[in-house]
Amino acid sequence: MFLDKMQQIKESIFSKKSALVAFSGGVDSSVLAKLAYDALGDYVLAVTINMYSLPAQEIQKAKDVAREIGIKHRIVNFDEFKILGFVENSPQRCYHCKKSILEILLKIACKEGYSVLIEGTNITETLGNRPGMQAVLEMGEVVMSPFIQFSVTKSEIRQMAEYMGLTVADKPSSPCLASRIPYGRQITKEGISRVKFAEEYLSTLVFSQFRIRDHGDIARIEITSSDLQRILENKDEIVHQLKSLGFYYVTLDLEGFRSGSLDEVISK
Repeated sequence: MFLDKMQQIKESIFSKKSALVAFSGGVDSSVLAKLAYDALGDYVLAVTINMYSLPAQEIQKAKDVAREIGIKHRIVNFDEFKILGFVENSPQRCYHCKKSILEILLKIACKEGYSVLIEGTNITETLGNRPGMQAVLEMGEVVMSPFIQFSVTKSEIRQMAEYMGLTVADKPSSPCLASRIPYGRQITKEGISRVKFAEEYLSTLVFSQFRIRDHGDIARIEITSSDLQRILENKDEIVHQLKSLGFYYVTLDLEGFRSGSLDEVISK
């Protein structure tokens, strides 16, 4: 089934003659970039938006996978703190940020003659609270979302990545660090830095997937059940490191890792 969808996506992209791909270097955008490159070759450009709230090492990973694909790649710096809706951190934060990023990418596409902007939201991501999706829809036909158009799930995207031999096939999702801060708390560079340093440290312990949610005085760690024993074995060092970043309390969320846990407050 996913092979048929791959072919349909490539044919759809080929019909556009040229394209600019919104490229983070994650598995979704990497599969999309590979499909676009297979369809259009040098008539496609991958653009990565470099933000302060991007998790550490993501830019280098984007460079690496773009080189692996062979696609033309560009990095564009973006200051998300100039977006009022981002700093205020309402439940619509992702809408304001996504809209600004899409506008930047569309300007590049228009200026350089690319006929369409392609982005990698998949059909699984249309469920739940997804304000960023509204920004995509508002752009109309100038923004193409092939994974939604052809009903491609996250699982199928990983199958595609593995089939194409992409090294990011098993890469965990890595949303912007603002997603670690509860809605209603203003986002600051200092707050983002604290989360960044905390997660950089935890990544040195090589856990499979995790998040550190910043609740002010409290650091709430979400970890997969398979890593529970290891985190308990390292608890004293973890507590020391996170307290050195300014947290007063370090807690372990017994529900474990789950994407979008801060959205649970909205649903209630």
